[in-house]
Amino acid sequence: MRAPAATNLADPAAWIAAIGRERHRGCFVALFTGFAPRVRAYLLRHGVDEPMADELTQDVFVVIWRKAHLFDPERAGASAWIHTIARNLWIDAVRRNRRPDDGRIIAPPEGEPTPEEQLNSSENEARLRAALDSLPEHQAQVLRLSFFEEQTHPQIAERLGLPLGTVKSRIRLATGHLRGALQDLA
Repeated sequence: MRAPAATNLADPAAWIAAIGRERHRGCFVALFTGFAPRVRAYLLRHGVDEPMADELTQDVFVVIWRKAHLFDPERAGASAWIHTIARNLWIDAVRRNRRPDDGRIIAPPEGEPTPEEQLNSSENEARLRAALDSLPEHQAQVLRLSFFEEQTHPQIAERLGLPLGTVKSRIRLATGHLRGALQDLA
């Protein structure tokens, strides 16, 4: 695989696969260049101070380098996977910093889901996956590109060789179908 241009994040999932498969440095540089600012901004939005955000961002990419072989594009898009790593490292850092010297454990940070909420979230995720699987492939494909890979409608149209209006129609039809299938979750 040729080293991609660092400014073109056309297919970050393929880059993660190349990192996991071949330890491809060019793909890692491109991924870092495209996603490190996003990860850092995500952490700063969640109240992490700048030095810690910088440190956690580097830690995220160390984890990506080490665990890229575990990435499964069928389970999550590249952006979701990267942000999940960032979130988990952030929660671990908060827990480390909130543990008192006497060994007691303080309650989890405000806003962290309870075990019951995590179970409900897992069940909801399973229902969402089933609903996505029930869509016609052409609708599911545009939703995945839009929401999981964070591509714009024009980018999707170009990638799939479709008119922009067709992409928008497919997204509208797919979201309508999902809304109907998952209306009791709202």
